Amino acid sequence: RVKLNDGHFIPALGFGTYKPEEVPEDKPLEAINLALEAGFRHIDTAYVYQTEKAVGESIRSKIAAGLVKREDIFLTTKVLPELVRSNLEKSLKNLQLDYVDLYILHYPVPMKPGEDLFPEDEHGNALLDTVDICATWEAVEKCKDAGLVKSIGVSNFNRRQLEKILNKPGLKYKPVCNQVECHLYLNQSKLLNYCKSKDIVLVAYCALGSQRPKRWVDPNSPVLLNDPVLCDMAKKHKRSPAQIALRYHLQRGIVVLAQSYKENEIKENLQVFEFELPSEDMKILDGLNKNLRYAPAPFGKGHPEYPFADEF
Repeated sequence: RVKLNDGHFIPALGFGTYKPEEVPEDKPLEAINLALEAGFRHIDTAYVYQTEKAVGESIRSKIAAGLVKREDIFLTTKVLPELVRSNLEKSLKNLQLDYVDLYILHYPVPMKPGEDLFPEDEHGNALLDTVDICATWEAVEKCKDAGLVKSIGVSNFNRRQLEKILNKPGLKYKPVCNQVECHLYLNQSKLLNYCKSKDIVLVAYCALGSQRPKRWVDPNSPVLLNDPVLCDMAKKHKRSPAQIALRYHLQRGIVVLAQSYKENEIKENLQVFEFELPSEDMKILDGLNKNLRYAPAPFGKGHPEYPFADEF
């Protein structure tokens, strides 16, 4: 586990529940059940993933079966900036739980409020809004004060946006984490060093190179787990490429999210605490960085708060 700046602890390895459109509806529930049975206790979801109901159903069934207690589970969900408190209440209703352990501001670029998760005009352009990040953060702080969440953090924020919150007059709570795309091809070393200097935990999504959903990821981008350097190292250590990729982040002090729908892979991903990579192997893996982003969130481009226009 990793200690957060508010005194709570987050399990260093979490199970992601994002579902691409091409994945069948029943798959997330099946996968979350497998993950909890295998030993995952940190589950990551979000309002826009539309998997909160499956997450809640799985957690409640495992509690009823006596496999876990609610306090054993570290549950993260996320909100877009438009409607913080009302969306949290919707999330809790979806989950059928009284609180979440970590509530994250999902993205610094707000969408126009409405029924659509990614609203567009008649030309297919994203309908973006202008909402002050600091005002949104105050709404997130109020959710913590109301006891609906234990810890609060952000996702997809760059250094400049983190500084806006950290330097905000009357700041009540610092973000405990910044959840960002982070993998061997985008190792986020500068953002990681900045976050460490501010006692903010970096949480990695797409740590295994993403599920490559058709809507968001360029099909021509390289497949991370096929990287020859990574595969050679996996053979050397008698581990899978995924285990090496996850272990790399853990040794850098990053909390890492892993996702799979296959029982053998889910169990395998939990074995990353059974070995350690020597420093020379860590340096070789550092050398794979290409600043390649699988999920550049094109809908936010052009907005003044689009986070990926900055170096870090």
